[in-house]
Amino acid sequence: MSKTFEKLQPHLEKSMALQTARNLFDWDDQTAAPFEAADYTSKVIGILSDEYMKSLINDEVRKLLKKLQDKKEQEELDAKEKAIVKELAKIYDQLESVPPEEYRAFSELTSVASRKWAKAKKDNRFEDFAPYLKKIIDYKKKFAGYRVKGDKRPYDILLSDFDECFLMKELDEFFDRVKQEIIPLLKEVAKKADTIDKSYNYLSYDIEKQREFCKYLAGYVGFDFNRGVIAESEHPFTTNLHNHDVRITDRYMENNLESAMFSMIHESGHALYEMNIDDALTQTLVGAGASMGMHESQSRFYENVLGRSTEFWEPIYEKLVATYPENLSDISLEHFIKGINKAAPSLIRTEADELSYCIHIIIRYEIEKMIFADEVTVEDLPKVWNQKYQEYMGITPTTDTEGILQDVHWSFGEFGYFPSYAVGTAVASQLYACMKEKMPLEEYLKTGNLTPIREFLRDSIHKHGAIKNTNELLKDVCGEDFRAEYYVNYLKEKYTKLYNL
Repeated sequence: MSKTFEKLQPHLEKSMALQTARNLFDWDDQTAAPFEAADYTSKVIGILSDEYMKSLINDEVRKLLKKLQDKKEQEELDAKEKAIVKELAKIYDQLESVPPEEYRAFSELTSVASRKWAKAKKDNRFEDFAPYLKKIIDYKKKFAGYRVKGDKRPYDILLSDFDECFLMKELDEFFDRVKQEIIPLLKEVAKKADTIDKSYNYLSYDIEKQREFCKYLAGYVGFDFNRGVIAESEHPFTTNLHNHDVRITDRYMENNLESAMFSMIHESGHALYEMNIDDALTQTLVGAGASMGMHESQSRFYENVLGRSTEFWEPIYEKLVATYPENLSDISLEHFIKGINKAAPSLIRTEADELSYCIHIIIRYEIEKMIFADEVTVEDLPKVWNQKYQEYMGITPTTDTEGILQDVHWSFGEFGYFPSYAVGTAVASQLYACMKEKMPLEEYLKTGNLTPIREFLRDSIHKHGAIKNTNELLKDVCGEDFRAEYYVNYLKEKYTKLYNL
């Protein structure tokens, strides 16, 4: 470690501690805190956010960062330290141009807004959330504007915060291909939707039994309960304080068996990523996933590529049937697999099948582009949302709860996040193709042995944290950058076979 980097360490450790505290408050706010707490707790969040900013954006850190970016200093750093300096430079670019009072005010705003969103969703009243959303959008436009350089556009700035490999150019190309090849396939499948019966899914399923079985599923895929906990929230999510404290949530609905099960597998995929980051990296600036695109690839890989396969359920389906014999005793494994893979246009992203899922993301991506190109107002958003669903899915939300209010992300100011879900889903398909060449993946699943799969992902992706970006990891694992054809081919092959097209 160079002497310059050693001087930087106390600043990094302080910022890490403050960020950890903020994460803990966010977790508590969404899982356990009483509703009336938000307006008051937001002041604490504001102070912590202000101190976090000060811990990094100051003259001493600025001087140390500049020195560490010098070629001679770089030669004294190891790979981890170089990655930390690179990440610090990125964070500095995000924060330095933002006035501290605006950063604090925004942090307080989003702390309150997530609760306002949850109530507005419950009450089906977009007009109650709209004033908060407008303020959030105004801040995000302002913050992106501070950072725009050259010919970059504000929305590209926001996208880069989640995955530097996928800006509008790359996403437009990817989504255009999906629209050309997957939307026609979805329309063909929709004609045969009635050929698969999954009415069993909407019977009554005891909530406590769902909790028990979902906990079993988390452990089955590898969730370590000595280093992680499960709670409940309006919108399932994963957060971590470090790799020995990873927290996930789920949501249970009495009349939807699939929902909680696949949310649990999804969030467990995120958790495995965080739990398997190397101890030497955790609690540093590179002690998290490489990008949100790569992070979502892990959750979508477990949820869909593995979790919706026949091989995954062969060893454990009898346990599911034994949990709900009154509903599932007459449902064969083959019937169940067809049910969990049934595809049709739908309104709710988190309940969407694999085939239609990316269309949900395209709708959000196109709306976000419109927002940051000043082509739509907050008041217009419900109408634009509904028009997009009619255009791409052929269906229209009848309420704001199942439309514009269904996702929590915008209440946190997370504009630019949604494309990560689609990128991650496509990356999962690419990793699947690669892994099948390297191991007998289906055989492992059939015997209930997920350990080799977890170990491969740990050694190839997880343990490296954010030292490498999405394409660099894909190059290491698969020998090539991101390629959308793996995703398109995966969906075409799967659904052509499922529906005998």
